[in-house]
Amino acid sequence: MSYFDAASSAPLHPVARQALLASLDEGWADPARLYREGRRARMLLDAARETAAEAVGCRADELSFTSSGTGAVHSGMAGALAGRRRVGGHLIVSAVEHSSVLHAADAHEAGGGTVTQVAVGRQGAVDPSEYAAALRPDTALACLQSANHEVGTVQPVAEVAEACRAAGVPLLVDAAQSLGWGAVDGDWSLLTAGAHKWGGPAGVGLLAVRKGVRFAVQGPADERESGRAAGFENIPAIVAAAASLRAVRAEAAQEAVRLRELTARIRARVPELVPDVEVVGDPERRLPGIVTFSCLYVDGETLLHELDRAGFSVSSGSSCTSSTLTPSHVLRAMGVLSEGNVRISLPMGTTEADVERFLEVLPGAVSGVREKLGAPVPTTVREEGALVVDALGKLCPLPVIELAKVIGDVPVGGTVRVLADDEAARLDIPAWCAMRGQEYVGEEPADRGSAYLVRRVS
Repeated sequence: MSYFDAASSAPLHPVARQALLASLDEGWADPARLYREGRRARMLLDAARETAAEAVGCRADELSFTSSGTGAVHSGMAGALAGRRRVGGHLIVSAVEHSSVLHAADAHEAGGGTVTQVAVGRQGAVDPSEYAAALRPDTALACLQSANHEVGTVQPVAEVAEACRAAGVPLLVDAAQSLGWGAVDGDWSLLTAGAHKWGGPAGVGLLAVRKGVRFAVQGPADERESGRAAGFENIPAIVAAAASLRAVRAEAAQEAVRLRELTARIRARVPELVPDVEVVGDPERRLPGIVTFSCLYVDGETLLHELDRAGFSVSSGSSCTSSTLTPSHVLRAMGVLSEGNVRISLPMGTTEADVERFLEVLPGAVSGVREKLGAPVPTTVREEGALVVDALGKLCPLPVIELAKVIGDVPVGGTVRVLADDEAARLDIPAWCAMRGQEYVGEEPADRGSAYLVRRVS
């Protein structure tokens, strides 16, 4: 079995396992106590904080351990917004932030604050000038991930931090995906991360708050972790998180070169092996181990099951794998194809043989799913010179499949009107047109769902 979903959670690093077991006998006592067992626990906690702070690039007294990366995000955003309440209640986020940031933004807006969501380009990166343009006199906080968790695109944090610093606005960086690969560049103000992303144990997060940042802890006061994370510290897990962070950093430079070569191979070979595929994300400014692509005419959930049976654990941002049946907010913001989406995120240690075996298996898996989905026959009628495809009640990727079946039945310059009520059609039909060289005319309201108008160009 090949595990290719390290962006969700990396396998426990051997150093993390060793540190966890070694500290279980010494780190169980209350580090706030003055007796011998407490002092031992405090020494372990202090050493872990020093190690983690060095990796982050901050002072030890600026870093707190939380119960998760999500907890660090929520605590960091709430504290920074509250600390600058007198300035205003305006928050800036990018459209592709992790859900933890977007959920916190929703809560802030529900509480009376305002939120500006900065758009991204087709490769998933923000334009620093758009962040600068979004800054206002009442902006309390800006947030930007260091790298995207779904497509691997690295964000221009240093440039955005410079604009925020010039405006006197703190920038919170979600560094969950990138911290294992290196420190975050730029003059950021707050930083968050979660240990399970770099091979540490789950249940440990980091929150760094630079000196001078106005920060007001929210919720009941707690004397631990500068009040930013309530509850008794899980010292063995914290020690393991810090030790594994130092270990992966020591391996990062060599592993980055190796994994970047493997993902570059996947990016190049998949379109050669599988027709009708769109590889997404920045080809250069990206994390070493992540590569994402989408396959036309494929049900993402079925494809993931096929790959799982073949021995590969991968992830997807396809609406077909979502309980909400809506496309990934990241793919939607990028305006790229979402159907049949596959995210491969290689853990450290992945071999060339693992990747080659995946490339051998993928074409058959995709063609098998496409064959299964080829049965539906589109329902078509003529309406005012346009061919109408009734795909109402049919989920991704069936509306696009039915469009593809009939586009050849109209003359060049003629139009096809696709009726669909699946949310993914709003993203996938324009993406199909771009891939197929057809003209996407636009979306119109319909009695049910929406009507998507496509003009045949060739």
